[in-house]
Amino acid sequence: MADAGPSLVMTRTPQRISFAGGGTDIADYYRTGYGAVLSTTIDKYVYVTVKRHGAVFSEQYRLNYHEAENVASLEDIRNDIARECLRLLPVEPPIYISVVGDLPAASGLGGSSSFAVGLLKALHAMRGERVAAAQIAEEAAHVEVDVLERPIGKQDHVAAAFGGFNYFRFDADGAIQVTPHAATTVALDRVFDHFQLFWTGMSRDSAEVLREQKGNIASRIDDLNDMRDQAATLSRLLRESTDIEAIGRLLDAGWQLKRGLAGAISNERIDGWYDAARAAGAIGGKLCGAGNGGFLLFISQPEKHASIRAALEDLHEVPIAFEPAGTQLLLPYAD
Repeated sequence: MADAGPSLVMTRTPQRISFAGGGTDIADYYRTGYGAVLSTTIDKYVYVTVKRHGAVFSEQYRLNYHEAENVASLEDIRNDIARECLRLLPVEPPIYISVVGDLPAASGLGGSSSFAVGLLKALHAMRGERVAAAQIAEEAAHVEVDVLERPIGKQDHVAAAFGGFNYFRFDADGAIQVTPHAATTVALDRVFDHFQLFWTGMSRDSAEVLREQKGNIASRIDDLNDMRDQAATLSRLLRESTDIEAIGRLLDAGWQLKRGLAGAISNERIDGWYDAARAAGAIGGKLCGAGNGGFLLFISQPEKHASIRAALEDLHEVPIAFEPAGTQLLLPYAD
């Protein structure tokens, strides 16, 4: 096992909001042609700490996340992402791993993939290795998609590793093209001033929703093609102008298509909140992630924010801002 790095490492990895094309990053779809996603990372993070564990402790692996694990062997680790990341990048035990996030797990903002990306960056650092964002994204996708066989795409891993506002193209041969958005930070900040993000209070396991969605790909291919093309259209809109009305209409059109990909994506409560926000002045919006819970995103003119907030008074609003950086080492500081 590699053991050439520091004794303590901390990483910070952003979560993401996908604006268009979600679902076209799944291999069952993009192998028929190509997929495309427009997404941005935000100022909400997953923090991973890995340290050499003290010799006086009896366990070989101690993990703290929303559960606590003290186990004697790698095979005994219940956290499947942690276990498989350690299997991919072995680090000599005893070690301690801590994970904390700014937002709840299973909330539709790519938290599990941010965890995988952040842990892999930390393990590379523990091994004395500096690797590119593309490699970490590929390794994280390998762990979740290939090893754990989760029915997810690759957009979350690429977003968390690279950071920023990007157009991702997923080619049929598995290659991923990353095109950073050409808009200035000032322009992106202006767009973010029009967003509102609301926590529904509903965490969900996305696997069931995504399995149904994967099973429906053949029958929904035209809708998925439209969603893929919306990513390019929205990217062009943001490059050429910041037409909030046009952006909002496109987000709404994308949400209406997404709702039809699987029966469990939305429900009566989510539809009610969405309709209430639209009636209060939201131009458009979407439910983030696979569906059936998580965060609702809306775009509107700022003078409408108060009325939207009042219409959704039973939901918790979470302020967000643009995050240009991907996963980073906080300790030891090396960049």
